[in-house]
Amino acid sequence: MMERSPGAAQPAPVSAAQLLANLPSPLFVVDGDARLVTVNPAAEQLFGASLNVLVGRPLSDFMPAHATILDLIRHVSTGGASVSEYGVELALSKGETVLVDSHMSPVVENPGHVLVILHPCSVARRLDQHRVQRGSARSVATLAATLAHEVKNPLSGIRGAAQLLEPTIPEEDRPLVQLICDETDRICALVDRMEEFNAGRPVERRPVNIHQVLEHVRRIAEHGFARRHRIIEHYDPSLPHVEGDRDKLIQVFLNLVKNAAEAAQPDGGTITLTTTYQHGWRMALGTSRERLHLPITVEVKDDGPGVAPDVADHLFEPFVTSKPRGTGLGLALVAKIVHDHGGVVSHHPGDPGAVFRVSLPANRSAGRGARDTEEAASR
Repeated sequence: MMERSPGAAQPAPVSAAQLLANLPSPLFVVDGDARLVTVNPAAEQLFGASLNVLVGRPLSDFMPAHATILDLIRHVSTGGASVSEYGVELALSKGETVLVDSHMSPVVENPGHVLVILHPCSVARRLDQHRVQRGSARSVATLAATLAHEVKNPLSGIRGAAQLLEPTIPEEDRPLVQLICDETDRICALVDRMEEFNAGRPVERRPVNIHQVLEHVRRIAEHGFARRHRIIEHYDPSLPHVEGDRDKLIQVFLNLVKNAAEAAQPDGGTITLTTTYQHGWRMALGTSRERLHLPITVEVKDDGPGVAPDVADHLFEPFVTSKPRGTGLGLALVAKIVHDHGGVVSHHPGDPGAVFRVSLPANRSAGRGARDTEEAASR
């Protein structure tokens, strides 16, 4: 063991204030009236205001009065016992909704005061959804292969038999033959769509400009299903290229924008497309030591009523839909394509509406300038 010489400079002790200032999770203290007493820098970022602005303000200025966090704080303040609540949706007054694990404790030295620590848990939840999506995609691929053999072939025979019978039946009954043909065609089309889940086709990855993909999708939407909607774009112009298949990525965002158009207000509804670069966004790949870098994030947001709570946790599973005539395969296919690209797709409440967030890997062979340097330095 190496020993320090008596004359060596000793490191300065780290103060409690320095520890709190460097804590990556939001931390704040409120008094008995739920007014902010102090906050750390992470909490300043969460609330979108500085310490001087926040101190003395009621916490209800930054979130709805009925927020779960406020109820928990009142419970701790009056009961004097610590409380932890996991997976709490925190709707902020600036329009953002985040999912957090909350930990609250009474400040013994100051009766009525409560210490609050919030740990964002959206990433962990997203990774759980990612694992579910992978299993669902494999299940649908297997089901599609079975249906193609066991269902599609007999349906072709039924359709052919109906057409052969058509000349021999009375004129007034012939619409029934057309009904049989139409329904068999509809089921065959459904099976064909399920075959898109075939896991045996690898993604041909090339450098793709994600903004060109979104621009292509926007043009299709504005001249078709979203012609009565307003599409707003908030893009980071310095994004590097994505590593992926351009046509498949177009299919992903076409599905998401179409869903947003169907969910948004029917006349004058708004769809917002946003791209950002998230430093340090990494995830483990199964049980291996490899970690995926997913810095490129695309969000598709609508201003509709949002997703029903009983559907939200199963959105990317096959045959789950809230649409009267939906098949429940659109988002499952989105999840499958994003997974094939090594990315993650997730849903978040939009307050109002819904936000679908796609995180994708950057193309490593393309020049990325300063961001290359920063990404390498953070590894």
